[in-house]
Amino acid sequence: MNEHPTSNLHDLSQHWMPFTANRQFKDAPRLFTAAHGMHYTTDDGRRVLDATAGMWCVNAGHGREEIADAVHRQLLELDFAPPFQMGHPLSFDWATRLAGIAPEGMDRIFFTNSGSESVDTALKIAIAYHRARGEPGRVRLIGRERGYHGVNFGGMSVGGIGVNRRQFGQLLPAVDHLPHTQDLARNAFSRGLPEHGAEKADVLEALVALHGADTIAAVIVEPVAGSTGVLPPPKGYLERLRSLCTKHGILLIFDEVITGFGRTGTPFAATTFGIAADILTTAKGVTNGVVPAGAVFVQRAVHDALMQGPESAVELLHGYTYSGHPTACAAGLAVLDIYAREALLTRGAELAPSFEDAVHSLRELPNVIDIRNFGLMAAIELAPRAEGPGRRGYEVMVDCFRSGLLVRAAGDAIALSPPLIAEREHFEEMAAILGEAIKRAS
Repeated sequence: MNEHPTSNLHDLSQHWMPFTANRQFKDAPRLFTAAHGMHYTTDDGRRVLDATAGMWCVNAGHGREEIADAVHRQLLELDFAPPFQMGHPLSFDWATRLAGIAPEGMDRIFFTNSGSESVDTALKIAIAYHRARGEPGRVRLIGRERGYHGVNFGGMSVGGIGVNRRQFGQLLPAVDHLPHTQDLARNAFSRGLPEHGAEKADVLEALVALHGADTIAAVIVEPVAGSTGVLPPPKGYLERLRSLCTKHGILLIFDEVITGFGRTGTPFAATTFGIAADILTTAKGVTNGVVPAGAVFVQRAVHDALMQGPESAVELLHGYTYSGHPTACAAGLAVLDIYAREALLTRGAELAPSFEDAVHSLRELPNVIDIRNFGLMAAIELAPRAEGPGRRGYEVMVDCFRSGLLVRAAGDAIALSPPLIAEREHFEEMAAILGEAIKRAS
């Protein structure tokens, strides 16, 4: 019996796939043909439980008819409107609705088409803000080791995942990095926020001493690092980072492309942690992954600093053809209706304890060296094989797919981020399938 019937009906050679070992994949494809609720359907008719919300984005579950209907209506009514010097009502309505769930003061919204674009937009706004205030020397950007901020040149430069950077040579100048916060010796198997490591934020003081505060525009971090394998911040770490940025006049950017829209039990991680960021980047859950879109939330004081000069002047020479696309706005408004009606933006707080218990039930399995979680995010880290890191994680990911479970492999860390519509029995099923796969990979 052919294991991949649909793949044989299509020529797979032309599509150069992103972040994929193309030759390996096309030798044994893994194809989805449908999705509904908590499950995908594969090309050979199997149901696969989605433990990753697609790719951290399908927070309200798959196949929501309300979103599809809104997109369909919008395409027939207004399929495109130019966003430069023109507008359409939905983009203003969407921005107003988003501001209504944003952290206090973050009520100026700039629309993009992806997390990568949101990050580059935030970095440019930060530099433009200091220039508008008479500090044009503030151009340096501080990221963090193991941070992921998309794949545009700005996001890659402040990002700190080495394998993502090495292939592309020189990136942006005037960039430095804080250390990552993972500490297996002191924090392994933490439930929620780790106890140790807040002092790692103090490295910002050393960077200020090295470069001068008057050269630094912004620090950008994920409140909970996601793509590197789910690293919750140590207790007190984000508070110290906020205090140091305020002390030195540096903008603090939270990259909430993953953590935004309910992943941590509130609409945004900034709210969960009670930290006032200056700029906040989002994408993914903003449209439930249905239409590519992103939104950058900006403190009004940062926005207003650029509203200077003649009224006819363009205040920020930046934007995209598809910023605030009518279809994305229609999808986003429908998604906000679902989030509100089903209380999904806070449901993660209710689900987190049972999710935590399920993932930590895997602690005693062979080669499990760490489990960490926060909200509806978790990672099970496996010991690397002697032949190289990432091999065991990839094997477990493929084994789970064949057994009916979609997980993400970040090297040897297996990452989970289920849709916010999940129930306790889904967590138990995830743990059961993943546990058997880990045993087989021993």
